[in-house]
Amino acid sequence: MASVTASTTPPTPPAPEQGARGGEGRAALPAGQAAPGAPAASPEAAAAPASATAQAPRASLARRMGLIAAGWIFVLLLGGGLALERTLTRQVEANFDEQLDYILTAMIASAEIDPNGEVYFYRTLGDQRFLEPGSGLYWQISGGNFDPWPSRSLWDRTLRLKGTGQKGEHFDSQTHFYDSDQFPGEPLRIAERTVILPGSETRWTFAVASATEQMDRQIGRVRLILIWSFAVLGLGLLVMALLQIRYGLSPLRRVRAAIQKLRSTGANRITDPLPLEVQPLVEELNALLEHSERQAEEARRHAGNLAHALKTPLTVLTNAATARAPDLPETVMREVRTMQRHVDHHLARARAVGRRAIGHARTNVYASAEAVRRAIERLYPQGRFDIAGSKTAMVALERQDLDELLGNLIENAAKYGGGSVFVTIDPEEAEAPRDPGQCLIWIEDDGPGIPEAQRSRIFDRGVRLDTDKPGTGLGLAIVRDVAEIYGGSVRLAESEDLGGLLVELRLPRAD
Repeated sequence: MASVTASTTPPTPPAPEQGARGGEGRAALPAGQAAPGAPAASPEAAAAPASATAQAPRASLARRMGLIAAGWIFVLLLGGGLALERTLTRQVEANFDEQLDYILTAMIASAEIDPNGEVYFYRTLGDQRFLEPGSGLYWQISGGNFDPWPSRSLWDRTLRLKGTGQKGEHFDSQTHFYDSDQFPGEPLRIAERTVILPGSETRWTFAVASATEQMDRQIGRVRLILIWSFAVLGLGLLVMALLQIRYGLSPLRRVRAAIQKLRSTGANRITDPLPLEVQPLVEELNALLEHSERQAEEARRHAGNLAHALKTPLTVLTNAATARAPDLPETVMREVRTMQRHVDHHLARARAVGRRAIGHARTNVYASAEAVRRAIERLYPQGRFDIAGSKTAMVALERQDLDELLGNLIENAAKYGGGSVFVTIDPEEAEAPRDPGQCLIWIEDDGPGIPEAQRSRIFDRGVRLDTDKPGTGLGLAIVRDVAEIYGGSVRLAESEDLGGLLVELRLPRAD
C-alpha cells in the first residue's frame, strides 16, 4: 500500500506588510535604511531599543534572605524589648509601692489616741529621712477637725490627700496609690489609707509620700541595660544570619563552579557531592544535559542519514550531466523527487523532535480527527468517513503533529480502500491489552488490505505496494517515526468489520 502525506492544517496567512496603509505597492526597504523624505534616526535613537530590551539586574538571593532576617530580628527584638521593658518597669513600680505600703502599715500599727483625742506614735519610725527637711520621704496624718500632723521632713508644707475629702473616698481596707505634682520639681508617689483607731470615732487618713526620683533612676537604668543588651543581641543575630546565609548558599556557588568546570573540561555530568537540598537540582541539571546530548546525537544522526540519502541522487545527477545523457531531464526529475522524499521525511522527524522538547502538549483526538475528516472529504467527496469513540481523550502531542499522523492514515485509507473509512478513539472491544497511559486509535478501511508478510516492510521509506496511484511512499514511515518520537507506536492488522486494513495507533495520554 502506498502512502501520501496529507496536509490537513490550514495554511498560515501571510503577515501584512508594514506600512501598507496608504502605501500599497511600496517596496520594502532594507533594515536600518530610512524611507525617502523621512528624518534620519540619530545614533542615540538607534541604540535605544537595545538598551530598552536589556535585562534589568535581578535581586540577590542572599540580599533577600538578609533583608528578611534583619526585618524579623528587628520586629522580634523590638516587640520583646518593649514587653520586657513594661514588665520590669511595672515590677520596679510595684516594689516602690510595696515599700510605701510597708511604711504605712508600720505607721498605723504605731499610732494611738491620747486623752485629747489626737493621734500620737508610741514608738518612733525608724527611717531617718522623716526627720530631714526636704528629704523626699514624708508622712502625714489628717482627720476630723484636727490640724494635719506632718513629718518633720515636710517642714512647713502639707500634703493634699484624696482621702480627706468630704465624701471620704478612701475609707476601706485597701491602700490606695496615686501620683501627685503639688510640689514643683518634685513629683510624688503617695500611699494613703483611712482608718478608725481604737478609742476614737474620727476617720484618720494616714499617708506616706516619696519622691519618684529614685524610682525613675532605677527605671532609667533598666531601660539603658535593655537597650544595650538588645542592641548587642540584634547585632549578634544579624552577624549569625549573614554567616548562615553565606554558609547555607555555598552549595549554590559550588554548583556554579561545577557548571563552569563542565564548560572548561568537557565533562558531561556533575559528580561533586552536594547537600541533599541541592541534589535534586543537580539531578535535574544532569537529566537536562543528558536530554541535550540525546537531541544533539539525534540531530547528528539525522544529518548523517540525510547526507547519505542525498549522496546517491547527487552522484547520479552529476554523472548524467557530465555525460550529457539524452534522458537528462527525466533523470533530473526522478532524482529530484527522490531527494524531496528524503528531505520531507527528515524534516517531519526534526519538527516532531523540536516540538517534543518544548514541553507537554495537550491535544483533543476527536477534534483533530474531525478537522482531518473535513479536509479529506474535499479530496474524496464520494467516500464515507465515520468517527466514533471518546470525545474527551487527550494525547501529549502537538496539534500539528497529530493532524499529520491522522491525515496520513485517513488519506491512505481513503485512497487505497473501497470508499469507507472508520475512525474509532479508545475502542471498547480492543483485543490487545489496554494501557491506561496510552490512547488507542483505530483507522479501518474496506480495501484489499495488506498481506501479513508485507506489513513490516511497508513502513520503510519509499516502499509502495501500489505504484499505479501517486505518492512518495513516506506517509507510513513518517507516522511511525513521529509516533515513536512521542513514545507511541503503530501496528497493522486486518479489520474485522470492514475486511480491509486496520491501523492501530497508540499515543501517550496527556496528564
